[in-house]
Amino acid sequence: MGLRKIVDNLKPTFSEGGKLSFLASTFDAFETFLFVPNTTTQRGAHIRDCNDMKRTMIMVVLALMPAFLFGCWWTGSQVGLESVQAFFYGLVRVLPMVCVSYIVGLAIEFYFAQVRGHEVNEGFLVTGLLIPMIFPVSTPLWMVGLSTAFAVIFGKEVFGGTGMNVFNPALLARAFAFFAYTPSMSGETVWYSNWTMMGAQVDGITGATALEQLGSAGAMNYSALDAFLGFIPGSFAETSTLAILIGGAILLFTGIASWRTMVSVFVGGAAMGYLFQLTGVTSYPAWWHLIVGGFAFGAVFMATDPVTSAQTNAGKYIVGLMTGALAVLIRVVNPAYPEGMMLSILFMNALAPLVDYYVVEANIARRKKRAVKLAK
Repeated sequence: MGLRKIVDNLKPTFSEGGKLSFLASTFDAFETFLFVPNTTTQRGAHIRDCNDMKRTMIMVVLALMPAFLFGCWWTGSQVGLESVQAFFYGLVRVLPMVCVSYIVGLAIEFYFAQVRGHEVNEGFLVTGLLIPMIFPVSTPLWMVGLSTAFAVIFGKEVFGGTGMNVFNPALLARAFAFFAYTPSMSGETVWYSNWTMMGAQVDGITGATALEQLGSAGAMNYSALDAFLGFIPGSFAETSTLAILIGGAILLFTGIASWRTMVSVFVGGAAMGYLFQLTGVTSYPAWWHLIVGGFAFGAVFMATDPVTSAQTNAGKYIVGLMTGALAVLIRVVNPAYPEGMMLSILFMNALAPLVDYYVVEANIARRKKRAVKLAK
């Protein structure tokens, strides 16, 4: 291939001893983006197949597409546009946010890779798309960039980079923006805004989210079907449970996400919701929690993050159940945080290693007891 020859001819310049050897990590990042690396493991027990990190990340991006495409159309529909015009309105609104997220995040990752002499990992391919998807579409671009920089620096690089981070970077960006610039991230005025498209003024509207209505009035002005399909206000790609579940099915079919974590989050949320319903704390159906806000998006795309979630099978059940239960608990008990899912996942990110530790220790203890019995 012509492109392969061009890359091979440039490679000595960026390799050790070349004039631009200090940019070896950057060149390697572009090469592995264009071509699958031909390197193989030399020692240890490994499963060798065609699925590398790049293919895995691309599959996650494809799984995000149903929610992303629905978000484009629904953003335009909320301001009175129809069909194709509505879709392109939403696409034009979110693309600058996506570009800012990728430019800021990748620039920081490339810098740290060069300084440390490490390879640039493909992990930000997903994170860079997740960040604008969980932000209101009216978020200022500078705020998106600042939140992304905070998440990458303090959420990943201070821990050593991709694969070493304790917290989900996309959620950390959302948490930073939420606590630093609360009026721009929460309330009745952030979900829609007036905007000019192709020289024409588009009339915007405002309205409380379904979660805010549940927290304040114990009911929402939307039907359960509308909430499930996504015809409610909310962050760009978090409203349609149906689109999110389609993406979840893709992740499960390809084996990328753990069904144990995903299912446990929904079970934990439903169980806590029914507990509040049975005790009379809430009057609305418990399963409403699963179809409003960012619950479904968090369960499918955030809680299943293989780096920040539990690694043991038993740990996945425990972390998933606690994540769902804590999300509903925060929603009901603390009206100041009507969402709950963001804080719940970040909290369980911190506890996941501890859960795995005790799961492993319990397993070791059982084996010791079994060994003692066999010795007798």
